[in-house]
Amino acid sequence: MEPERDAQFIREALHIVELGEEKGITLRLMGAIGVTLHCPQSSHLLRGMERSLTDIDLMSYARFNPKMKRFFVDLGYTPDERIMALYGRDRHIYNHREKGWHVDVFFDQLKMCHTIDFRRRLELDHPTITPTDILLEKLQIVRINPKDVKDTIVLLREHPLGSGEKDSIDAPYISRLLSGDWGFCYTVTENLKKLTQFLPEFKVLTEEDRADVDRKIASLLTQIESVPKSMIWKVRSKVGPRKKWYNEVEEVET
Repeated sequence: MEPERDAQFIREALHIVELGEEKGITLRLMGAIGVTLHCPQSSHLLRGMERSLTDIDLMSYARFNPKMKRFFVDLGYTPDERIMALYGRDRHIYNHREKGWHVDVFFDQLKMCHTIDFRRRLELDHPTITPTDILLEKLQIVRINPKDVKDTIVLLREHPLGSGEKDSIDAPYISRLLSGDWGFCYTVTENLKKLTQFLPEFKVLTEEDRADVDRKIASLLTQIESVPKSMIWKVRSKVGPRKKWYNEVEEVET
């Protein structure tokens, strides 16, 4: 990790959200910065796992899309015009060439391996999306990578499983959401099972840390399984993973 560089990233990310608020633009932090800000008691775990910050990920609403380019240009950022032309309705990318900062802005939905709808969700927390939504953001990745495994473990260690509380993982919400989409449900549950296998690899985790995360994973899996599933879910489950159940994510080169 590079503590000073990470601190600069966080200061810049918070500045963007605060300035957006002043200008009437709703922005919420996602990704690794969201995890860092939401897990102050577990910051030693992120350091021990050598989890560094590399960019700034933000979610906003589609109604702010027309204002976003001017907003970031005024902050000294350069829009990636190629990405704007290809994905501009759903996603913008901005770079600060002098400072080397990279910003990814999504609108209304995160469309990756699975689609997560953020409409009416951004008012639930500030300056980040909720820990529940951060968890879903990480667990929707079919080929989950080491950095997302680290983030997910720390997020689960920091937060209790709850029901609608601001600073908790809303297990009933997750369970209801997944009960209508077999593919998303399959990816999330498979990733939760994988997490238990990764726990012994991180020496910074104590036995108490591992036991706590393991209990939460087991509880979350039980709650997901117990919620009645939609007819669409049941029909799709009969096919299972023999048919591709996720969207291929095109690597965006900037």
